[in-house]
Amino acid sequence: MRKALRWLLSLVVLIGTVSAAGMTAGAATAAEPAAGTDIKDRILAIPGMKLIEEKPYPGYRFFVLTYDQPVDHRHPRKGTFAQRITLLHKDTTRPTVFFTSGYNVSTTPRRSEPTAIVDGNQVSLEYRFFTPSRPEPADWSKLDVWQAASDQHRVFTALKPVYDRKWLSTGGSKGGMTATYYERHYPRDMDGVVAYVAPNDVVNNEDKAYDRFLANVGTQECRDKLNAVQREALLRRAPMEKIYETYAADGGYTFTTVGSLDRAFEAVVLDYSWAFWQYSLLADCDAVPAAATATDQELFDHIDAVAGFSAYADQGLSAYTPYYYQAGTELGSPDIAQPHLKGLSRYGYQPPRNFVPRDIPMRFKPWVMKDVDTWVRHNATRMMFVYGENDPWGAEPFRVGKGTRDSHVFTAPGANHGANVAGLVPDERAKATAAILRWAGVAPAAVQENPAKARPLAEADARLDKRDMERTLRP
Repeated sequence: MRKALRWLLSLVVLIGTVSAAGMTAGAATAAEPAAGTDIKDRILAIPGMKLIEEKPYPGYRFFVLTYDQPVDHRHPRKGTFAQRITLLHKDTTRPTVFFTSGYNVSTTPRRSEPTAIVDGNQVSLEYRFFTPSRPEPADWSKLDVWQAASDQHRVFTALKPVYDRKWLSTGGSKGGMTATYYERHYPRDMDGVVAYVAPNDVVNNEDKAYDRFLANVGTQECRDKLNAVQREALLRRAPMEKIYETYAADGGYTFTTVGSLDRAFEAVVLDYSWAFWQYSLLADCDAVPAAATATDQELFDHIDAVAGFSAYADQGLSAYTPYYYQAGTELGSPDIAQPHLKGLSRYGYQPPRNFVPRDIPMRFKPWVMKDVDTWVRHNATRMMFVYGENDPWGAEPFRVGKGTRDSHVFTAPGANHGANVAGLVPDERAKATAAILRWAGVAPAAVQENPAKARPLAEADARLDKRDMERTLRP
């Protein structure tokens, strides 16, 4: 669950209080001017909605906005904060996709895969406590999955009178988790959920599934090469840390939160194999250097390229404090054994508490993920989970069982943390695409008769469909 090396890749049953419901009802009523009113004016008629900027994009209108949200949805009169939203508007007669990454929101026009499949509008929401969507002062006890789901519920309730067709929620990784938590707490909002590569760490202190995955993923040859890189880096700890000291000085990196450069160094090395499988493909093993003959600098540069030595510096951690806080209070985090590093590791796989400033209190609540997992297994309706065969985060997936309706789990062969519907085998790709079109209410007659004919309704757009994502070991 780690790493802040920033590379662009081509990749919330509780209801709010009566007072909160009153706030959303007022917002919805205010958003219904005359039908001919410009869409920007209709959006800005919603109380609490403010425009930051509008950016042009062919065939769409793209708005960067903020929306006033209660810091605490159970006590909405006790303060608000401005939460960033973007709106990729196509037409109010089209379905709408509600996207969240679970982290910051991109202010560049982008389109998720379900948005392209249904040729719809897209509302994207920044997750609470990721700056600038952070209350001041920050009461960290108000950062939890129910509060975040309630953020989405209020945004949906405010925008539904404008975008009154079908709605789907989606997101990848922590965004897929977020879409799932939203569905669990507000199951009547969305008409379908498409959750990509969403981890499901049900029992936080039992992580053998991850150990089994890492012991069997890919090929023995590739696993041996990756293990050798980790061992060699720890065997050469002293000279490697000399390089790291220069790297840190040049980059202005400090290590107050994690405690020392040595702790940060080992954390990156222990992340390395996980990082490789999260973002690389089996074919990329050919580029892994032979550990025994690589120079110290070559070894450092390779590990930096895969796992990122800036990850556990204060500067790499600070933007992700909300994630590490949630990992240590609700979401859980992997603790992998890595027996090949026995006798070389000083700290083991470090917990989220080590990556959050000590003045922020944390207490783990094990019942939160168990509740979500149980609900999904027995109550999921029109939910889809897509995983990558070689993605470590898929070692503990969501499952659908008896009692669920029209819900599916798919795995893309050979795929990593970028797995999507397009990467499924042909019959599953068609089945998944047809389900998404059907849930959105836009399945053509031919697809209704024969799901094998399902295709995305929007034409591909390399710039709009580009995945803007930081290469990070966090989900």
